[in-house]
Amino acid sequence: MKTIYVDNAGTTAVSKSVIDAMLTIMTENFGNASSLHFLGQQAKEILNSAREKIAKCIGANADEIIFTSGGSESDNMALISLAYDGKKKGKTHIVSSVFEHHAILHTLQKLEREGFEVTYLPVYKNGIVKLDDLKKAVKDTTAFVTIMFANNEIGTIQPIAEIGAYLRDKNIPFHTDAVQAVGHIKLDVKAQNIDMLSMSAHKFHGPKGVGAVYVRRGVRINSLILGGAQERNLRAGTENVAGIYGMAIALEEATNNLTKNTKHLKALRDKTIKELSKIEHSCLNGDADKRLPNNVNMCFEGIEGEALLLLLSDEGICASSGSACTSGSLDPSHVLLAIGLPHDVAHGSLRLTFSEDNTMEDVDKIVSVVRKTVEYLRTISPVWDKLKKGEIKHVI
Repeated sequence: MKTIYVDNAGTTAVSKSVIDAMLTIMTENFGNASSLHFLGQQAKEILNSAREKIAKCIGANADEIIFTSGGSESDNMALISLAYDGKKKGKTHIVSSVFEHHAILHTLQKLEREGFEVTYLPVYKNGIVKLDDLKKAVKDTTAFVTIMFANNEIGTIQPIAEIGAYLRDKNIPFHTDAVQAVGHIKLDVKAQNIDMLSMSAHKFHGPKGVGAVYVRRGVRINSLILGGAQERNLRAGTENVAGIYGMAIALEEATNNLTKNTKHLKALRDKTIKELSKIEHSCLNGDADKRLPNNVNMCFEGIEGEALLLLLSDEGICASSGSACTSGSLDPSHVLLAIGLPHDVAHGSLRLTFSEDNTMEDVDKIVSVVRKTVEYLRTISPVWDKLKKGEIKHVI
């Protein structure tokens, strides 16, 4: 049975060129980048090259890239740095949105316990923040704003350039969690007036455990990890040179092939949405157009998402119902609740996220299996039985 992997928002397969590059470094250029001998200096040159490659892909300067262990650390570093720097200036108010990744939300909750005030903007049915809401939320005491670039569950893309332009005029620092966006849609930190940006290699065919944070020149950073002078004294710990270079190769590949990949992914996405929308009492979650090219997120009334995922897995289809970081939770997705779905409907969600390796044949198989599985689950669902009898009303 062929495996069809459509959980690329959770993680991606490492590309062959990335594996080859990393193997060469691990076997031939394995020195510590802080060492003075020639192997150490080779590693340092590789590190510098990776920094330049990544910076070029997002429109930054090389000295504005700090390597981390991934998106969560990058988010934590950015938010804590901006908060503590703002506090020194008497600014303890933060603006974010209700459906950020938990790496953002949990850090904001930590800051709230320390006395910071956080305003969480709504995202409405289409899953998009309104600039007018942001304008109403900012205060003279606003330390910074953090709004994700693209949502990790429903794939909706936020008006980042408009937000950035407004905040730059107000001289309010702007951070964006771009973990799902980098490598998948075009971005430019300078043109979009972004002050800090988080990314993670394993979301665009790089290795796990490697990430970076872009920090615009002049923005202060608080070190979360102490004990060494690496990353210009901003992030202690011996650099994972092979992983970092793998990240650079992966992002370079993704950026160079962005136009071709986007066309292919949109075709897969749009056909999947069209066909699955034919299932009665189903709905697409989030805006149909302003979404990542590879993201399909749908709800099917009267079923449980977990049962759907397990049965799809039995058919060789690897999908998800939302963020992998909350897979142990029995609660419905906070993202789906944020766009107005009731608990019962939010429990019946399915997230399909394609990569350029997927095909139209994969889509045909997915559509066929999902239709069959939803139909089966509804035959054994007491909720669906009540819906059919009119004892409860349909929401979708």
